[in-house]
Formats: sequence, C-alpha cells, structure tokens
Amino acid sequence: MLNMFKRLSGKSLAALLLLSAAASAYSAPKTVLVLGDSLSAEYGLARGTGWVALAEQKLKQNNIDAVVVNASVSGETTSGGRSRLPALLAKHKPDLVVIELGANDGLRGLPVAAAQTNLRAMSEAAAKSDAKVMLIGMRMPPNYGRDYADKFFAMYGTLSKDIKAPLVPFMLDGVADKPQLFQPDRLHPLAEAHPIILANIWPTLQKTIKAK
Repeated sequence: MLNMFKRLSGKSLAALLLLSAAASAYSAPKTVLVLGDSLSAEYGLARGTGWVALAEQKLKQNNIDAVVVNASVSGETTSGGRSRLPALLAKHKPDLVVIELGANDGLRGLPVAAAQTNLRAMSEAAAKSDAKVMLIGMRMPPNYGRDYADKFFAMYGTLSKDIKAPLVPFMLDGVADKPQLFQPDRLHPLAEAHPIILANIWPTLQKTIKAK
C-alpha cells in the first residue's frame, strides 16, 4: 500500500483523497430537525407513537440513512421557535429542518403577519446553515372566523412559494373531521391518528430528504 501511494503523483493523490472524503460525506447519515409544537411533541401520547417517531421508523424501513431530532415543544409558537432555532442549528447541524409551527399563534388569535414573519426568519436562518426547509401547514377551526382562518391557511402557501420550500398544506387532513380520533381536549390527536398524519407528511418528507 505504501509503495502504491509513492507511485501516485501529487495531483493523483489529492484527487484520491478528495474522492475518499466525498464518499465519506455521502455515506454519512442525514440529520432531520423537527421544530414543532404539541402535535409533534407527542402530547398525551406514549413515547414513540407520534408521527415524528413513526417517520424515523419509516426512514429506516426505506433504507434512508437519517437521524431525526425532535425539538418540538408543547405550546410552542412561531416566536418561540424562532428564538430557539439558532442554538438548535449550531448544535445539530441539520440537513433538513421541518417546521411545524403556527397552530398556537392561530389559537391565540395572534396576527397572521407576525407568524409569517417568524416562519420566514426561521427559514432564512436554516438556509444560512445550509439546511433545506420543509413547511407543515395548519388550518384554524371555523369558529375563528372565515377571514382569519383563510388568511392563516394561505400564509403557508405564500411562504412556501416565496422561499421555494416544499409544503404539506394540512397535516391533519383526514383527521380534523373525525372527533373520535382526538383526545378529550378535542385539540390533540390520539395515537391511532398519527399514522394518518404521517401518511400526509411522508411523501413530501421522503422526496425532500432524498433531494438534499
């Protein structure tokens, strides 16, 4: 082996080392950072039964080498996520940041423009860290008023187009209209609803992580 390296020219050796480094980087597992609220933090559920844990299992089943960091916190708002994200980016150096935030802003009736500003700031921070961004959208219940609910839902689509980030329009599609799939508080889905939630998220997640 030593004689082989002696016979290589400087350029050939450099090329070989670069090729080896590239192969090593390619084989390294990708890191997915999920920044969400109680819908992603397994509120009221047994650990390992929420959609984030199920997504990590599905990544392994599909031979996608990825580590999932669930940084979701119950009650989190877009403002809280924005303040926490820089430290999370520095610590985990994710390849993909999945942002599932906004529901608590909406439930508190906070201005849609403020939530959009926070989501945009998080997306820009992730991009500066060379991380891909994926957005997960939410709808407000009709009792919040048609105008507010429409503006809130449209916020995700507008931002997705502006920053060119893939979007899951509504994570509770197929769940929100089924009261039997919710915990007694009528806000948080039961464990049996989370495979449905993952089915809504998985196609976009799989495509995005493979493209990174």
